[in-house]
Amino acid sequence: MQNHVLNYLDQIVAVKPEKIAFADDREEMSFAQVYAHSRCVGTFLHRQGIYKEPVVVFMNKQPREITAFFGVIAAGDFYVPIDEEMPAGRIQLILDNVQARILICDARTKETAEKFAFGGKLVLYDEICETEADDEALREIRSRAIDTDPIYIVFTSGSTGVPKGVAACHRSVIDYIEQLSEVLEFDEDTVFGNQTPLYFDACLKELYPTLKFGATTYLIPRELFLFPVRLVEFLNDHGINTICWVVSALTMISSFGTFQTVTPKYLRTVAFGSEVFPVRQFALWRAVLPEAKFVNLYGPTEGTGMCCYYKVERDFAPGEAIPIGRPFQNTEILLLNEKNQRARQGETGEICIRGTSLTLGYYNNFEKTGEVFVQNPLNTAYPELIYRTGDLGRYNERGELMFVSRRDYQIKHMGHRIELGEIEVNAGQVEGVRLSGCIYDDIKGKIVLYYVGTVEEKDLAAALRSRLPRYMVPNRIVRLEQMPLTANGKIDRVTLKGLVVQGRNS
Repeated sequence: MQNHVLNYLDQIVAVKPEKIAFADDREEMSFAQVYAHSRCVGTFLHRQGIYKEPVVVFMNKQPREITAFFGVIAAGDFYVPIDEEMPAGRIQLILDNVQARILICDARTKETAEKFAFGGKLVLYDEICETEADDEALREIRSRAIDTDPIYIVFTSGSTGVPKGVAACHRSVIDYIEQLSEVLEFDEDTVFGNQTPLYFDACLKELYPTLKFGATTYLIPRELFLFPVRLVEFLNDHGINTICWVVSALTMISSFGTFQTVTPKYLRTVAFGSEVFPVRQFALWRAVLPEAKFVNLYGPTEGTGMCCYYKVERDFAPGEAIPIGRPFQNTEILLLNEKNQRARQGETGEICIRGTSLTLGYYNNFEKTGEVFVQNPLNTAYPELIYRTGDLGRYNERGELMFVSRRDYQIKHMGHRIELGEIEVNAGQVEGVRLSGCIYDDIKGKIVLYYVGTVEEKDLAAALRSRLPRYMVPNRIVRLEQMPLTANGKIDRVTLKGLVVQGRNS
C-alpha cells in the first residue's frame, strides 16, 4: 500500500529512467533527471533544517518547477506554488499566510520575488540542484513519513477577498490518483497535454499519474490558448492523446471553427470540468472524435481536485445538461437539504463530501476550516468530518447527480428563489452563444446576463423568453468581446460584478 507520493517516482525510475517524464516547448526531463534533481533539492532543504514546513516555489511554468515540488516533498516538507501571472497583492497575502523560511525561484522570477516583503531566504533552483544528494538522510526522512503528512498548499479565492490555503496530504492525493487513473484508464502510453497553471490542484491529474505509469506530460505554453489552430497543431506535433481541461479551453477551440482547419489526430481521452459544458459545443467535439472517451469531472480543491465523474456514453438533447454522475470509489456524496436530511429524488440539496479525498483544511485558518469541514449531520455516534461544498445538486430520473448551481448564485427575485446557474445553462444552449455569466444586481434588483457570441442581444432575449419562466428572464443582456476568466479558466464573476456596478453608474 502506498503511503508516500514519491514511491511512484522511486518505482518508475528503476524501469524507465530515460523516458521523457515532463517537457515543454523548450526543455524535456527524463525520469532519471526528475529523480536526481528532486533529491538534490530535498537534500538542500534538509541541510537548511527545513522539515515539515511550507516551502514556496516561485518559478515559471516549466518541468524544473515540477521537480522542485518533488524535492520539497522529498525533504519531508510541503510546497506552496505561486506564479508571476498572479496579482502581486495576492502573492503577498499568500506569503504572509504561510510564513515560509525558504522560497525557491529561478533566474526569471528572482527579481520579482525580491520586491515582496518576505522574511525568509531566496534560493535559486539551478544553484541548489548542485547539492550532492544525501541518500541516507533522505531515507531517514522517508522512514518517518506518514500518509496524513501535508504535501502541498494551494490557494483558492476567499469570500472576504483573502485567499484560503487548502492543505492536502499524501493519503488524499494517492487516493485521488488511484481512482482517477482507473476511471480514465491511464497507462504507460498516455501522453498528457497540461493546460492548467501549476499553482492549481487541477494539475494533479497529470503530475502524479505520469509518475505512476511512466507516462509523459507536455506543459502547453499558455499563449497557445489564444490561437486555437496552433494549439491543436501542438497536440498533434507531440502525439498528445489525453487532456484534462477546463470547459472554456475546449469551447475556445470548437466555437471558432478550428476543426474545419485542423483536428486533434491522437486524442483518445478528453476529461473536462470547472464549468457546465454547453451541449452544442460538446457535440462538435464528439463529432470530430467519435472514438474518444469523454468524461465530465466535478470536485472542489477541498476534496483534492475531483470527487465525481460521468462517462458520456449517450446523446444529449439541446436542452439537457451533462451530469456530474457518481463519486469515485472510496468517496461518498451526501446531498443534504436545508434540514440537513438526505435530499429526495429530484429535490435540490447541497453537495457534501465524505471520505479519504477530503483535504486537511485551510492552512493557518481554523475558523474558516470549521465553517465548512463539519461533523456529518447524519452521524451522531462518532466524530466524522464532511466538506460542505456550497454547490447545489439534484438526482435526475436516471439517478445521475446533476450540478444545479452555487449556493451563492441562488437569489430571491420577484418573490421567487432562482438559481443563476440555470439561466446560464439555458443561455449556453442558444445558437451563437459561446460563454455566458449571470450576475444579480442587488441594488436595482435586476438579473444581468453577460455573454460572448455571435447572436444579437435581442435575439438571445427572445430565445430565453421561450425557455425560461418570465421571472427568470434577465432584465439586462450584454454582449462582451471576451469573457473575463480566472487564471484556472473559470468565469471571473468578481469582474462581472464590477461591470454591473459600472453599468449601474453609467
